Amino acid sequence: MALLLLLGLLGLLGLLGLWGLLCTAAPGPSPASQWPPGPRPLPLLGNLPLLRASQQDQWLLELSERYGPMFTVHLGGQKTVVLSGYEAVRDALVGTGQELADRPPIPIFQLIQQGRGIFFSSGARWRSARRFTVRVLHSLGVGQGPVAGKVLQELASLTGKLDGFRGQPFPLALLGWAPSNITFTLLFGQRFDYQDPVFQSLLGLIDEVMVLLGSPSLQLFNIYPWLGTFLGLHRPVMRKIEKVRAILKTILEQRRCTTPRGGPVQSYVDALIQQSQIQGDDHQGLFTEANVVACMLDMLMAGTETTSATLQWAALLMARHPDIQGRVQEELDRVLGARRLPQPEDQQQLPYTNAVLHEVQRYITLLPHVPRCTATDTRLGGYLLPKGTPVIPLLTSVLLDKTQWVTPSQFNPGHFLDSDGHFLKRLAFLPFSAGRRVCVGESLARTELFLLLAGLLQRYHLQPPPGVSPAALDTMPALAFTMRPRAQALCAIPRH
Repeated sequence: MALLLLLGLLGLLGLLGLWGLLCTAAPGPSPASQWPPGPRPLPLLGNLPLLRASQQDQWLLELSERYGPMFTVHLGGQKTVVLSGYEAVRDALVGTGQELADRPPIPIFQLIQQGRGIFFSSGARWRSARRFTVRVLHSLGVGQGPVAGKVLQELASLTGKLDGFRGQPFPLALLGWAPSNITFTLLFGQRFDYQDPVFQSLLGLIDEVMVLLGSPSLQLFNIYPWLGTFLGLHRPVMRKIEKVRAILKTILEQRRCTTPRGGPVQSYVDALIQQSQIQGDDHQGLFTEANVVACMLDMLMAGTETTSATLQWAALLMARHPDIQGRVQEELDRVLGARRLPQPEDQQQLPYTNAVLHEVQRYITLLPHVPRCTATDTRLGGYLLPKGTPVIPLLTSVLLDKTQWVTPSQFNPGHFLDSDGHFLKRLAFLPFSAGRRVCVGESLARTELFLLLAGLLQRYHLQPPPGVSPAALDTMPALAFTMRPRAQALCAIPRH
């Protein structure tokens, strides 16, 4: 019934848009207009009739072929500027400083976080939260030896779980448990047993939230929040978010009872608690109860989903390309042998393994278009964009740029190797974005992914279940907030 109502309302909107188009003379460009070109919008609907909800990045790439590296699309009544290609995206993200460091007020995230937290906040509150988070992660050993030890501890737990399957098919999503637990350890100061009900509840809720955030109903909510509110399209995801918040508040209270004032900081939550004790309700609101929970929520959702999905993609692509997996294992055997665990410094001696991991991240484009927003009137690419203009730096267009990659649409580790087989850094490798909003967990993600993937391939052959060919493995992304792989199974066959 709800679906029929939704389709009926969308049909009504389409008729209104068509009526407006027929009754309105084609407007000429304003003499003062400095917007980039783009497809002509329909009244009320904008360019939505052209939009493919499940392939937005592909739709935007096709528009860039027609309108160039900088163009305007109308999402409903909202003008949005899209940047496409390495040159345009790099110049905007790296060259504009604070001018393009804000986030637009995306309705569903405004409803969830109300401008708090790290990832969808803006201005002074965002700068304070980011500085604090970077400082705390560094103090916890991110990018250094202490975190590598935690990753290898989690690798042992993961391989123990995989050994229990004795070479039989296991769900691909199981691989996400290890990076998720590493995030939990840094956030909460403790790792969880994989069967712990809190661990399982958080993973289940995060999965459900990510699927809901990528659904067409929430895309509609973000474009027409008044309609989405009337239809209650936000309610399912808000119910899940409240369950996550309840768990986070329980953990926060538990840590408050065990974290001595001025004692050693063992987690991100400890640092938030101690800083709130020192500063109280600071004038920027960073350490109020609501913002502390908002920062925890942001770190939890982003820190688990992105690395978890990337590791799953890496395993899936290794099973789909057994020849590439074999070359990685030859290199691991030569450098590490069968028993010595990988260490972060081994990356220099493992150029092919390093190239494969980089190619995984290039090929999948996990977060293809997280929008920015102009913090002031900003001149960009010869156009003057007014303050508050949403800007989409289309990372898909960078990671698939034909001028930067020899075979952009193919999985090819050679993109990151020179003619002598040495690892080759590429400026157009921007899966973590760039500039002031570059991913705060980039260093952690790099360490986790290298140690976990190298450790898994050192120990196992990853292959499809019996009766399934490598080419039959499904590499179409699932419909979610990130470009995560679809649910399926692999086998981990012990090598030694």
